[in-house]
Amino acid sequence: MSPDRVRELFDDARELESLATNQLEAGDIRDAAEKAWGATKRAADALILAHTNEEPRTSGQSGRGMRRLRGAKSEGYVDLYNRYFARQAELHGNCFYDNNCEPVEAIEAQIRETSEFIQDCQRRADAS
Repeated sequence: MSPDRVRELFDDARELESLATNQLEAGDIRDAAEKAWGATKRAADALILAHTNEEPRTSGQSGRGMRRLRGAKSEGYVDLYNRYFARQAELHGNCFYDNNCEPVEAIEAQIRETSEFIQDCQRRADAS
């Protein structure tokens, strides 16, 4: 595993999370949701790379990686798995692709919680 690449992925996740927050504050919830989803995926990719030495290249590979971690690791990985797929469905699928960002409060909360998802992935990656 390349610790430098893991760090790059987490840095990218944080940059996307910052862009999501800026877009949300500017009133563009749809773009904010997609940026938050991108940050989520990059953080998950970093976590998967830290544990498997394989960097996912597609969303499908990321999903498979999260399923593997869920099955092989402790209870905390079940929570990350659930949060990952909820964010994929709600931020990426519903809000961005379908332009269904309702209820707004729930989507905004998920966007704002992106930094926590990144931090939780980082803690687990550091412990690997």
